[in-house]
Amino acid sequence: MTGPFILTPSAARDLDEILEYVLEHGGTNPALHVYECLHEGFSKVGAEPGIGHTRDDLADESLRVWAVFSYLIVYRPETKPVQIIRVVHGARDVPRALDE
Repeated sequence: MTGPFILTPSAARDLDEILEYVLEHGGTNPALHVYECLHEGFSKVGAEPGIGHTRDDLADESLRVWAVFSYLIVYRPETKPVQIIRVVHGARDVPRALDE
């Protein structure tokens, strides 16, 4: 099941940077695979906005997070369509990344 979503400019930039990195370090096929899996994640949270989890360390308590590989999709579940705020590597300081 897929659902509607929109990427904020920050999330679109994150996606571009992730794909550039994977393309440079892994090649075309891994980059395509990461793109497809992240897009599936975007569609999944669009279809089922409640599936993600909240995080105590985020200032905005309405945000939810859904993991795809080592990346975290940070989104607003209450918007129609669901708004993807950022796509952040899980090893990063997520609250700091959201402030960038």
